[in-house]
Formats: sequence, structure tokens, C-alpha cells
Amino acid sequence: MFVENIMIKKVITLRPDSTISEAMVLMQKNRIRHLPVVDDNNQILGIISDRDVRDASPSVLLPETDNSYLRLSVSKIMTQDLITGSPLDFIEDVAATFYEYKISCLPITNQDKLLGIVTESDLLRSFVELTGAGQPGSRLEIQVDHTPGSLGKISTIISARNINILSVFIYPAKDEDHRLLVFRLKIMNPMELALDLREQGFDVVWPIL
Repeated sequence: MFVENIMIKKVITLRPDSTISEAMVLMQKNRIRHLPVVDDNNQILGIISDRDVRDASPSVLLPETDNSYLRLSVSKIMTQDLITGSPLDFIEDVAATFYEYKISCLPITNQDKLLGIVTESDLLRSFVELTGAGQPGSRLEIQVDHTPGSLGKISTIISARNINILSVFIYPAKDEDHRLLVFRLKIMNPMELALDLREQGFDVVWPIL
């Protein structure tokens, strides 16, 4: 799935001369934590987060609070060294970018023009949908040899029982010679299927038999 399918396209933005006060109001009103900063041509210049706003504010330990920082332009505190994505990036690659760079928001651009934005919540929601975790069903885990054909054989057995597969993922096993196939199935009780698979020689990890 491409990131353009999950990104927020109606992005709330700031101009570089917008104030920190304006940024705070937009964040609180829309319950968001990131605001891209763009020019008049929608070219992205930077991004401001709620953490940037907090870091710009005076310490609460000071005897008197100085709110003059609220009148500063966001260009003074925005992050300019941006990591961006393309609308045709795959969501798993975007997730890897989030993990590698420890970010929680990714502007999606084309030739520096802002097209959308993706947050941790967007990624989490998409993975819940991809795994079928939000639908009624059950889980089946099978450890197989890391050789061609295992997934096809198991899928054929599942299909013969007229069971729909909501999702399937392949995970590394404890050793390099095996893989763990994790199915999300549109049945509530996979026990009979699991017994059938074990009788045919498959190493069923879950459900425990």
C-alpha cells in the first residue's frame, strides 16, 4: 500500500511569519502535535511540533512568567532539516523511516511541495487494518522450513476448508532455516484446522494443541 492512501491530505499549515501563539491555538483547537510551515506556493520550509513550542517557553520555575515568546515567529523555532516522504512510498518503508530516525510525523512532498502528512497514529491504524486485527477472527501460527512452497501448501489446505484469510505475515524464526507464518483467519475457532495441519506434518505453534 502506498503512503498516499493513508496520509492526511487536508493539512493545517503555518506561514513562516506565523507566531508561536497562533501555532499553539491551532494545535489545541485541532488536537494535533505537528504543523508544517510553508510559503505562498505551498513549498515546505520546516515543521513545528508541540515539543518545539514547549522548549521555546520560559521555565515554570522562574518567579515571573514572560510570555513575549508567544509573539516570536515560528521560523525561529521550526525544524528546517526535514525528513520527507513521497506519496508513492510503501507504508512499510515509511514505518522503517519512523523507526530509524525516531520521528513521529512525516511530511509527504513532491518537488518540495507539501501534499500531505503522516503521523504515528496513521501508521498504526493502517497496520491494524492490514493485519485484520480490527475484524472478528482468529490467529494461526505455523513454523515452516525456509523453502519455497510452504505458504502455498498451507493456503491450499485453508482454502479447502472454505476459510477466508484476512491477512498473512512472515516473521523470522529462532533460526535462519525456518520462518513463522502468521495467519489471521475469518473463523472464531481454528482448532480443527490446526489439527488438520498438524496431521499433515506442519509445526503448529498457535493455537496450542
